[in-house]
Amino acid sequence: MYQTGDKFKVTVFGQSHSAEIGATIEGLPAGFCPDMEKVYAFMERRAPGRDRFSTQRKEADMPEIVSGLVDGIACGSPLTAVIKNKDQKSTDYENLKLVPRPGHADYTAYMKYDGNNDIRGGGQFSGRMTAPLCFAGALALQILEEKGIHIGAHIESIHNVKDDRFSPCDITKDVLDGVKSKEFPVINDFARVKMEAEIDRARENGDSVGGVIECAITGLPVGIGGPLFGGIEGEISRNIFAVPAIKGIEFGVGFSVGGMYGSENNDEFYFDNDVVKTKTNNAGGILGGISNGMPVIFRVAIKPTPSISKEQNSVNLKTKESEKLVIKGRHDPCIVKRAVPVIEAVAAITILNMLEN
Repeated sequence: MYQTGDKFKVTVFGQSHSAEIGATIEGLPAGFCPDMEKVYAFMERRAPGRDRFSTQRKEADMPEIVSGLVDGIACGSPLTAVIKNKDQKSTDYENLKLVPRPGHADYTAYMKYDGNNDIRGGGQFSGRMTAPLCFAGALALQILEEKGIHIGAHIESIHNVKDDRFSPCDITKDVLDGVKSKEFPVINDFARVKMEAEIDRARENGDSVGGVIECAITGLPVGIGGPLFGGIEGEISRNIFAVPAIKGIEFGVGFSVGGMYGSENNDEFYFDNDVVKTKTNNAGGILGGISNGMPVIFRVAIKPTPSISKEQNSVNLKTKESEKLVIKGRHDPCIVKRAVPVIEAVAAITILNMLEN
């Protein structure tokens, strides 16, 4: 089992093709009454098989709560939910036990677990494991919203096609809700057409594409986080990298600071009535690891789906010879769209845990 958090603790269990996957959540406030319709709607955004851009594996992704709620209300006991796996095709992976897929964790898992790793669907390394993360995140989002904290994300880019970015100093709940309500979550709908064409082009060529997701957190009070190992950036980054396929993260203007002068990068302060704000938000709402009251903004880079239908070069771990590999099965030509709610969920889990500390 895999855990994060201490006050709001989330434990995820299962594998891609096990009978079920799930999560146990500790730290839900007694008396909390989750809106399950909102939970289901949130998980639907991540679920597979909903359009031509995702794997055609069909899973309901309907969480079954087995403990922690009484008459729909949190009772103070850890909440455990399971999600049944019903559309596995494990035979698609039989040839991969000894011939690792390039870009996957097959080889490293084989070495770490002495060849006993679950190769089916990627086992515990699969993006399937983000379903229980989304369940936990959906609950965390509801608790945060009661505190006036809102989280939303959109597709910032697919391959070389870019969307607009959030306005760094002026992000409202309506803006976040608006982009989250879209079937294809972008700010500029013209970008959607180009992004869909880019995904289709890769799929038709037996290939895949990656992209970038931008996430914003608004309403976070000043003073959350701490220096050194207690910083918001570090906590978010640690959990974000639990999401398969994440290869990079940046906050505020991120790596662009390397090409700026201090006079350009510094966010100057001013009073908005009695509230201290900054004229710009290059820091992404964080100074010294601590929230400064401005929107927290970060972006994550997601690699192209490594399972592609093109023939690739690999090795046979038993014969120790080179071998050609053609991957079978059902795979996303681009996982970025389905990853958007996952990023929101992880951000919510992280922030809620930090608020409770």
